[in-house]
Amino acid sequence: MVLGELIQKLGGRLVKGSEETEILSVASVEKASTFDLIFTTDESTVQAALKSGATAVVLNQGAAPPDAEGSRVEIVECEDPRLWFSRAARLLATPQVALGVHPSAVVGSQVVFGSGVTISPRAVIGDNAEIGGGTRVGSGAVVGVGVTIGSNCRIYPHAVLYPGTTVGDRVIIHAGAVLGADGFGYVRDSLTGEYTQFPQQGKLVIEDDVEIGANTTIDRGALGETRVRRGTKIDNLVHIAHNCDIGEDVIIVALTGISGSSTVGRGAVIAGQVGIGDHAHIGPGVVLGGQAGVFSGKTVEGDGPGEVFYGTPARPLRQVLREQAALAKLAKTEPGTGGEGTGF
Repeated sequence: MVLGELIQKLGGRLVKGSEETEILSVASVEKASTFDLIFTTDESTVQAALKSGATAVVLNQGAAPPDAEGSRVEIVECEDPRLWFSRAARLLATPQVALGVHPSAVVGSQVVFGSGVTISPRAVIGDNAEIGGGTRVGSGAVVGVGVTIGSNCRIYPHAVLYPGTTVGDRVIIHAGAVLGADGFGYVRDSLTGEYTQFPQQGKLVIEDDVEIGANTTIDRGALGETRVRRGTKIDNLVHIAHNCDIGEDVIIVALTGISGSSTVGRGAVIAGQVGIGDHAHIGPGVVLGGQAGVFSGKTVEGDGPGEVFYGTPARPLRQVLREQAALAKLAKTEPGTGGEGTGF
């Protein structure tokens, strides 16, 4: 692909070079070679980028130095070089050849395949499943009875999609993920102490452009549905319980657990090892810092998008910092110094 075509698709401005320059791949500044595209957002590394082996670099607007003409590296400027670079990488990715259905795959009856589907060795496709055009199902993956998968999805090896699961277009499901398993819901007999499973017969809906990390588990609804909305990105080893509703463009980082019937608003960011109780609500744009905890039934709403909450129970970062400062001051207080003795 030539630079001019990338600029036409992604915007930006060619500051130095030719629109006919060919770009084949992306690379880091340190590893770049001919036909590679690189980026930098740090003024201190612009000179290193211009001296690299890359063919072109993406910079912030106005970041090209006066001596840039002396460099062989061609320059594109844009508002967000990291985003431009990431989108360019997708456009430059080599299309994978469709391989059809491998002879060792097990395919049930009345399965519908779109054009250009790849079903890898030992994958299992249940009866009445539908798999959209350009989707690839990895080795050993299991697509359950009646599951629907959209177009241009990537299902990595040993992922399992239970019956009742619907997946949109351009979804990535990494190895070992389990989608649509029963939720953890039981009713206790007060006389005998025995537990009976509450019906787990709902659905799981994964909307378009979602990515789900390796060994992540998302349960189906109990009687209704669990839904992960468009554009959400979920890291490895995350658990989302039954009846949850995860909004659009949410980020959920590894080792987070979200209990049943909780909701997460659009654009929220949930950092690593966060625990969210059942029937909780995380507001749009809220950022939950690492290891934060939200009690069952509680709502965390920020004053505006991007407000950060930390601790258990999760509270605004500014409050947590005041508490820590007060605790540190208290810890330094010694008997006989005019303050109350702490005994520390």
